[in-house]
Parts: sequence; structure tokens; C-alpha cells
Amino acid sequence: MLAPLPTIIENFEFMDEWEDRYAYVIELGREMPRLPPERCTEENRVHGCESQVWLESRLDESGGKPILTLEGESDSSITRGLVALMIAIYAGKSPEEIAATDGLDVFRQLDFANHITSKRAGGLRAMNERIQREAHKLSA
Repeated sequence: MLAPLPTIIENFEFMDEWEDRYAYVIELGREMPRLPPERCTEENRVHGCESQVWLESRLDESGGKPILTLEGESDSSITRGLVALMIAIYAGKSPEEIAATDGLDVFRQLDFANHITSKRAGGLRAMNERIQREAHKLSA
């Protein structure tokens, strides 16, 4: 189970070295529950990522307030960790809250832009856009 976003951010802020931050990203990916292979479909694939990435979303209305539940997978350990971080950013939010949130702000806050390749940055944008589209569709 993933730690809540404030805990993840706090953990990042304790680390001065990017090697440690990368190791933590990989650890986040390991902590994220696996998406079963039968759900790693073309429909769930995120296009625009260098690695293979799948995101599955569904509306959960069991708690009274509808929230968008996200699950993800990747064939790369570092990308899997980035997927986990993206999921943590939007965890527990309604489609309306997600539509009003820029998940990339957290990556900017943690200075990822200066430490990941342009292809990985493009993949983060593609994941964020996919989540935003799903949220807009469900909030309409």
C-alpha cells in the first residue's frame, strides 16, 4: 500500500542525493499493488510513454463521496515508481477535484524536471493528461 502523498513528499525532502530519490521512486513502485496482466490492455495503455504504462480508472461511490480510483502498471521499475507517485497525487480525490489539480505540480515541487529525461517527462505529461481526461469525462 502506498504512503499518503504528504508522507512521500516529506520523505523526498529528507533526501539530498538524487540517487537516493531514484531508489525511493523504485521503492514506491514496489509498494504499489500490481495490476493483473489481463487488465494491461490496449484500452488501459498510456500512449506517449517511453516504457509501457497502463492506467485503469473507475469511479468508486461506496464511501458516499465519489472518488476516482486509479491502478497502474509499467514494465520499467523507475517508471512504475513514477506511476505510483502519480496515483498517490490523485488518491482519494473526486473527479472534480482531480480536474482542478495539476499533478505535475508535485513533480515540479520535487525538482524532477532537472533530473529526468525529456522522454520520461513526456510520459509523466501523458499519464497526467490521461487521468485528467478520465476525471473530466466522469465529472461531466
